[in-house]
Amino acid sequence: MGFEAVFTLIVVGSVLLCLALTRLGADLILLGAALVLMVSGILEPDEAFVGFANPGVITVAVLYVVAAGLTETGAVQWITQHLLGRPDSVRGAYLRMLLPVGAMSAFLNNTTVVAMLLPAIQDWSNRLRIPASKLLIPLSYMAIIGGTITIIGTSTNLVVNGLLLSEKGITLRMFDIAAVGIPVTLAGGLLLYLLGDKLLPVRQSALEQLQQAREYAVEFRVSETGGLAGKTVAGAGLRNLVHGYLAKMQRDGSELEEVTPETLLEPEDVLIFVGAPECAGELRQVRGLNPNGGDVTKLKVHHSQRRLVEAIVGPDFAGIGMSVKEGRFRSNYQAVILSISRSGEMLRGKIGDVKLRVGDTLLLEAGTDFVRRYRFRRDFMLVSNISNTPPANFSKAPWSIGILLSMILLNATGLLEVIEAAMLAGVAMVLSGCLSVGNIRRYVNTQVIIVIGASFALGAAMVKTGAAEFIALKLLSSGVGPWGALALTFLLTLVFTEILTNNAAAVLVFPIAMEVADTVGANFMPFAITVMMAASASFIIPIGYQTNLMVMGPGGYRTSDFIRLGIPMSLVTALVTLTVVPAVWPL
Repeated sequence: MGFEAVFTLIVVGSVLLCLALTRLGADLILLGAALVLMVSGILEPDEAFVGFANPGVITVAVLYVVAAGLTETGAVQWITQHLLGRPDSVRGAYLRMLLPVGAMSAFLNNTTVVAMLLPAIQDWSNRLRIPASKLLIPLSYMAIIGGTITIIGTSTNLVVNGLLLSEKGITLRMFDIAAVGIPVTLAGGLLLYLLGDKLLPVRQSALEQLQQAREYAVEFRVSETGGLAGKTVAGAGLRNLVHGYLAKMQRDGSELEEVTPETLLEPEDVLIFVGAPECAGELRQVRGLNPNGGDVTKLKVHHSQRRLVEAIVGPDFAGIGMSVKEGRFRSNYQAVILSISRSGEMLRGKIGDVKLRVGDTLLLEAGTDFVRRYRFRRDFMLVSNISNTPPANFSKAPWSIGILLSMILLNATGLLEVIEAAMLAGVAMVLSGCLSVGNIRRYVNTQVIIVIGASFALGAAMVKTGAAEFIALKLLSSGVGPWGALALTFLLTLVFTEILTNNAAAVLVFPIAMEVADTVGANFMPFAITVMMAASASFIIPIGYQTNLMVMGPGGYRTSDFIRLGIPMSLVTALVTLTVVPAVWPL
């Protein structure tokens, strides 16, 4: 192995470490890697950025527009209203939910499906009196495996299809992978139906913890003016609050051992109240009490324009690893944190001292424009039921569904390639009024497009320098046959997709898989399909796939919950894939 191959593997290893250990965005890391490979002379500029001209990458961007039309017309909600019904058990809920989710995810990006269904499933679980924690991981998992049914079901399939076209001159039609995608989806759905209720715990979301446990604290200070100083706690009306109660009292930096109704209030006393979100608003109406630290009063939003928002800290949040106070959360986001939930448990102590992490669920008091402002950014993944978007135009829902079906038929019958059918569908969404032109950019996730396009540079460098061939030979050093080589390819892709993005994992492993196929003298198609399936099998680590991270806070989940159900899901996916793929695409 020459110096260039070694250098390429060092770059790839550095990318893995940066993605796993730093807060830098995946798009910046992969663009930086492409720049290093280009400046070092390993790749020419056209080789480094070949991914951005790949039909699969362009198709991913166009399908965001198609999904946006379905979102704005409320087509998904329109469908689910007729399918969910009122089951009387958790398994009954699975029967109603899993197959429709899998079917929708076959034709829509799985992240879009989860984002649109999450509020509906939360509301549905409340009406059925079934804990949301029993339903949300199955929602995420079913959306993931449902995307393996068609070429457009997930961006990973489109990327691998684009690689097949550029490297082998082969393109797949809409349902060419359904032979393995449908068995995987049915097997995964059956596993969720049988084991989901047993393996998933009953947990509370941050909002449920706040409403039911009444365990968030707010601090107020007795001012020198206002008339409270000199009164007793009872005389000041602080013993008969509607939404909370006085839990502790501090004076001169020390906590009083006992607070009774007869305790006299003095200027600068700090009173700590515990209760529901409305408690803070109730106390703000008491003359002579000021929020300790002044955060709420400094929020430059009129009281009538404030609202409660539940948001999950995303990977691009600027204050990760910093305390709320150090990150100047209120000033930067014009919102005040009322409560923080982590791994399903509410954090105690002073909120300003909490160091925020990815996946933390925040309960915020913010202005009515907060959801609109951050809905399409990566600082947060918003999951509140409250939304500022206009009401869905349900009269256009049949149009958007018709456009989607037409796109599927045009490709499935071979009349048009995937990218051609998708672009026509995107144009039709705009011309039919299902999507306004001004909203197109808001829906296209440019970070995902950059990550996919830039990751092609790593794959190209591994092929050009011989690094892919070296890894392939190492994988086969134990003398495994074609089926064993296929199993090793699945395992390698699975490991990469848990620690990287699914698309980056597919792009990195694809050239290795092709080298492995050549080395063992096998057909390359089963290896390409296996990479597709394994890259979508991210069930074990929640941070490895965006839909898992989206449901973590609302479900109150811990990482162990994903591991408990994710390992059986991964095993079932591997078993079905490694059984069906060689039968459909002979080795």
